[in-house]
Order: sequence, then structure tokens, then C-alpha cells
Amino acid sequence: MIRSWPGGVPRGRSLRTKHPDSGDRPCGAARVDSEQSSETDILAPAGAATVYVCVTCRHAGTTDSEPPPGAILAAAATKAAEGSGVVIQPVRCLANCTRGLSAAVRCNGSWTYIFGGLDAACGPALVDGARLLAGASDGIMPWRGRPQPLKRGLIARVPPMNFEELE
Repeated sequence: MIRSWPGGVPRGRSLRTKHPDSGDRPCGAARVDSEQSSETDILAPAGAATVYVCVTCRHAGTTDSEPPPGAILAAAATKAAEGSGVVIQPVRCLANCTRGLSAAVRCNGSWTYIFGGLDAACGPALVDGARLLAGASDGIMPWRGRPQPLKRGLIARVPPMNFEELE
């Protein structure tokens, strides 16, 4: 169970996680162990962040004959992630169609961030944000140092599994 004060994970308290393969390396807020893990979690190195990029996203006015801009964003993110340890996972829809292009950034035990209003050139920004999240000892992507597209394009922040607010 993860506990926090109202408004999110408290700043100033380092909640470190331990992954069996990573010693005492932090990966965000207290790790929530689960009997289930996704294929992406199995493929991702311990402490790695994953960026889910909607490959079906289109801007208003584009036609079906064009490559979807979401697919172009996914390719740009994949290229930017080379050698970074960040995993890029294309997905068919993030259900944020009115604010596409969309992507989500997550790291085990951390908050998940959903972004919209991106463009095809935001691949490197998504990778930079994922690296910030993976290095955050409190599980919250720091505002300082966050790329501009991730500041203005934040749609939601979703708490980790088993999160509970302190009352």
C-alpha cells in the first residue's frame, strides 16, 4: 500500500524502491509488487520508464491516405530513445482523440503521466520526460527540467496501483 498526503506524493520524503535486479536504485514512489506484470515490464530493464505512444492519432483535417502523425511521433520517440534505456511501446489508441497526438509515460511504482496536444517532433521530449520520471525518487516527474511540450500538454497524472491518500 502506498500512502500520501492530499494532493499527491509528499515532496522532501524519499520513497526508494528496490527491484530484485537493481539493488537500491530508485524508480519512483514506493514499488507496488504485483503478481501480474505486463510483457513490457518484463522486457524493460529494471528502473526503466516506458512511453506508450498512440500510433493511430491524427490531427483534424488529415486523411486516411497519410501516415498517421501518431506513427511518426512513435518513430521519432523510438529513434530518440536509442541507447537511453527508455522503452517505447506503440499502442493503437489512448482514447484522447480530441487532444491528440497523445502519449503516456510510466515507470513501475511511479505516477503515470498522460500527455496530449503533441506533435510529431515531440519524440525527444517524451524520452527526456521518461528519464526524469525514472530518476525521480518520489515517483513524480519534476516540473523543473521537464520539456515544454510536457508542461503544456499534461492531460492527467494517474497514481500508482494501491495508492491511498492520507487523511
